[in-house]
Amino acid sequence: MLDKYVCLEKLAARRRDELVVSTMSVAMPWSRLSDGPLDFASVDSAMGHAADFAYGLAMAQARRVICLNGDGSTLMCLGTLATMAQRPVDNFTLVITENGTYEVTGNQPVPSAGVVDYAAVARGAGIQRVFTIDNDADFDALLPLHFNGGGPTVMVWKIDRAKEPVPKPERPIRERALRLRQALVEA
Repeated sequence: MLDKYVCLEKLAARRRDELVVSTMSVAMPWSRLSDGPLDFASVDSAMGHAADFAYGLAMAQARRVICLNGDGSTLMCLGTLATMAQRPVDNFTLVITENGTYEVTGNQPVPSAGVVDYAAVARGAGIQRVFTIDNDADFDALLPLHFNGGGPTVMVWKIDRAKEPVPKPERPIRERALRLRQALVEA
């Protein structure tokens, strides 16, 4: 199993100018590592829609977009995987942090936790570049693929359970959205 916090640190250390959309149990740990105009915590709206929001951003512009999404959020919006296969773009990486729980609401089990194979679901939807990572050596070897073309790419991180509280970003959603919009307009 992977340590979510170590993986996020490694991702942040390698990141340059990619847009990162985070959600739920990853939003606050990511914001402690990076909280610039190209970081968007998608926590104030419907759970499960960070990936489709991020994919729309990837379709609309050339900058690489990385979405840090939980397994519960992914399960709530599996249609995003079909959209990714039907309208493929090279500049998108979907990271699914799989720990089998709805972490921020008290670690309730995600339906079919341990049964759903997110990599198989992504491949079944038609996505070709799919990787499951459950150890540090594989994570380090595959880290560069989070950042380069050939996508869309799905990375399933098998992570340890943790206890993140309900995410409460420092800035309100309106300010975060305006910052992101300005950063993309200026690009």
